[in-house]
Amino acid sequence: MPPPSHRHELYTVAQVRALDRRAIEVLGVLGFELMRRAAWAALSSLRRHWPQARRIAVHCGPGNNGGDGFLLATLAREAGLHVDVLALGEASSGDAGAARQAWRDAGGSVRLWQIGDALPEADVHVDALYGTGLRRAPEPPVAALIEAINASGVPVLALDVPSGLDADTGHVPGAAIRAAVTASFIAAKRGLHTGRAAAFVGALELDALGLPESLWQGEPPDAQLLTATQLPPRARDAHKGTNGHVLAIGGEHGMGGAIRLCGEAALRAGAGLVSVATRTEHIFAMNAARPELMAHGVDGPQALEPLLARASVLALGPGLGQSAWSHALWLTALDSGKPLVLDADGLNLLAREPRRFTQPAVLTPHPGEAARLLGGTVADVEADRCAAARLLAGRYDAVVVLKGSGSLIADPDGRLDVCPWGNPGMATGGMGDLLTGVIAALLAQGCDAWQAAYLGTGLHARAGDRAARQGERGLLASDLLAPLRALGNGLDDD
Repeated sequence: MPPPSHRHELYTVAQVRALDRRAIEVLGVLGFELMRRAAWAALSSLRRHWPQARRIAVHCGPGNNGGDGFLLATLAREAGLHVDVLALGEASSGDAGAARQAWRDAGGSVRLWQIGDALPEADVHVDALYGTGLRRAPEPPVAALIEAINASGVPVLALDVPSGLDADTGHVPGAAIRAAVTASFIAAKRGLHTGRAAAFVGALELDALGLPESLWQGEPPDAQLLTATQLPPRARDAHKGTNGHVLAIGGEHGMGGAIRLCGEAALRAGAGLVSVATRTEHIFAMNAARPELMAHGVDGPQALEPLLARASVLALGPGLGQSAWSHALWLTALDSGKPLVLDADGLNLLAREPRRFTQPAVLTPHPGEAARLLGGTVADVEADRCAAARLLAGRYDAVVVLKGSGSLIADPDGRLDVCPWGNPGMATGGMGDLLTGVIAALLAQGCDAWQAAYLGTGLHARAGDRAARQGERGLLASDLLAPLRALGNGLDDD
């Protein structure tokens, strides 16, 4: 297991390779010894997850990941398992070559993979095809093997990284192993926690291979996983004025629900006062359903200005639209200089009229909005979400929450955090409106932009996981409001 202080640290592939070299060159741990430790860690993981397994098939590539596989095969055979080994080539080099020879010396045989071959009968497949070095789609013969393994119906243990998954970005450019468990070594790879990784990694385990704390000294991580952080308790003499006043602006014709969700989330996240500036047609329904929201019909900038004067933080964009009314409110709100959270059509208008923010600002784009803000495509954003989040933060001088699986929080100085919570049930309308309200409420209660984004993203995702206990399919955004309140008060029974 990794030292406790490093369990939430995420590293790039280049950084992990530097750690490998340091272990060998500075700490004096031989490369073959690291490979042997990785094989032991992987075998331990296999026995924990599949204690009844009697037959395994190990699929070995040409590099060190394949070397891990050959040594795992040797150890598993010594432990009494029936082991079949398939390899991509006739030879391996360096430490991987020594590992391959160790398997042969132990009496093992190697079968070369050919397209059209049947897979051996197995209770578990072990993926040791490619490690962290693969950045492109696997070649057709390897892709055929990957697809055959995925189609076998047999669970897969991936060594270090599921083959075909980019360990830096979470991008999947071609065929990739869908693992039930991934046993990763030495340091956590950034790309295993965002993008499409969740669909391929399965249960993720990390083993530091017994390396000492000194290994990580002088190698700061590229990113961090969010940790579950509790908000401080309210002062006993608190009143509504001490907890901030959020003004939620949006709700064009037919989109009143978005701004209501945003406002209600701000209330549930602890804002002392929440006003809503919206189309007059939404006022009756909003007052009837949630009278705690101070709803105002505004027909233009003049009606908005007195509301701006009373607010401490703005939540701008849910249901805003892109009409002349929308644009006028958007421009007036931005020019007020108030701290704000910008989402939805607030971001789409920003893409049309870019500006750098001088006030505290949090932008919360999904990949489509991020692509418009960057002048690229969704594919560009998803190919390297970490780079996209950092580029957005620098371009607009704001904290950015790039939403999606493994949501990212970035600031203009390059800091990057990754959210480990959330679930597919949250891929439904209104979830982003809630997040906007939560972050705005935290800004109103005294958090700076980074703190509000960090805490708000975590609270929102954890509330989604709580709400999904009754099932992911059919999850509604409003289902998060009760667990959001509980988590904000430290009432976490996880």
